[in-house]
Amino acid sequence: MNMMPYEPQTVRPPKRGRFFSWLAASVAGAVLGSAITLYAAPKVGISSPSTSAGETKQANTSTSTETLPLQPTRSVSTNMVTAIQNVTDAVVGVVNIQKQEDFFSDSTVDQEAGTGSGVIFKKDGNTAYIVTNNHVIEGANKVEVSLADGKKVKAEIVGADPLTDLAVLKIDGSHVTKVASFGDSSKLRIGEPVAAIGNPLGLDLSRTVTEGIVSGKRTIPVSTSAGEWELNVIQTDAAINPGNSGGALINSAGQVIGINSLKISETGVEGLGFAIPSEDVKPIVEQLMQYGKIKRPYLGVQLVDVADLSDEVRKGQLQLPDSVTAGAAVTAVEPFSPAADAGLQSKDVIVEINGQKVDSVNALRKYLYTKTKIGEKVTVVFYRNGEKKTASITLRARGDSES
Repeated sequence: MNMMPYEPQTVRPPKRGRFFSWLAASVAGAVLGSAITLYAAPKVGISSPSTSAGETKQANTSTSTETLPLQPTRSVSTNMVTAIQNVTDAVVGVVNIQKQEDFFSDSTVDQEAGTGSGVIFKKDGNTAYIVTNNHVIEGANKVEVSLADGKKVKAEIVGADPLTDLAVLKIDGSHVTKVASFGDSSKLRIGEPVAAIGNPLGLDLSRTVTEGIVSGKRTIPVSTSAGEWELNVIQTDAAINPGNSGGALINSAGQVIGINSLKISETGVEGLGFAIPSEDVKPIVEQLMQYGKIKRPYLGVQLVDVADLSDEVRKGQLQLPDSVTAGAAVTAVEPFSPAADAGLQSKDVIVEINGQKVDSVNALRKYLYTKTKIGEKVTVVFYRNGEKKTASITLRARGDSES
């Protein structure tokens, strides 16, 4: 049965005067089979020798037809070809299998719902570990992995994190022959050559390679099943298509410096793909392997953006001063949570944490998850009934709360 591959999360182009107004996570389902991709051939070029002072240049006066000499391929291209050959077999297909209702028998059956890519990054004894995107395996009842030789094996989900769109799988490693290694994405330079390896349009085109450069390093807003987030990404013009999600972005040393995850999908837009940098992937992967989830500090509150509230709510119910037009308004406080212990209440409006301005729920979440630690004490500035107040909150391990 043919299916459509999983789309990378998609971004709409920015409106004039503003870069990336928003990013919509779009996950489509499906899969195809397995095939081979060809990589670029060497270039043919002509070089002319130069003459410096004191040297005699000897001209070739022959008028006969001669074959133009092949010039050596650029070393960087040679390096990239070798790098691709060293990594390709570590890139796998990831098949999402879900329970589907059978129309004729009125029962449920397991069916392949979608496919993406993954990268084998570790082998420990007879167990191999794979990193992929969370949206590739989200909602799966079972997961299968298609190896370089076409063999399909069962996979177990070790852990997943919707917020950063990363997941770790493990499989029987007895058939695994190649393991990829992570490089340091913090050392990437704009213009540096990179290659994306994955399964565009499904497994029929497995381990397809596209080449490009590092076009930029950015932070862009994304919508995930766990809420809004600002994701650090590597921008590249290497083609990233449906099915590439979870595949490898590699440098010319054959190191994985990103996990392909996002693209701008719009008519007339080309060469705008994004990968999660390895410097962010590694700590998430390590936590997922250790705990099966990401342990984050949390406050224990439900929040809404003040900017999304009407003037009637802001001034009438929250009694905010005219100067306060942004912040994170508390709609509920979880009992026995750090916020409850510190005395926070519904209708409080958080505007600052540890001296950092809070203009949205996303900004507060980003600060908590990236700048604080479990057990740390933070200072929160908030408004209650129009009065500015301060509270000291000791953060604890994140529970079921999303904030």
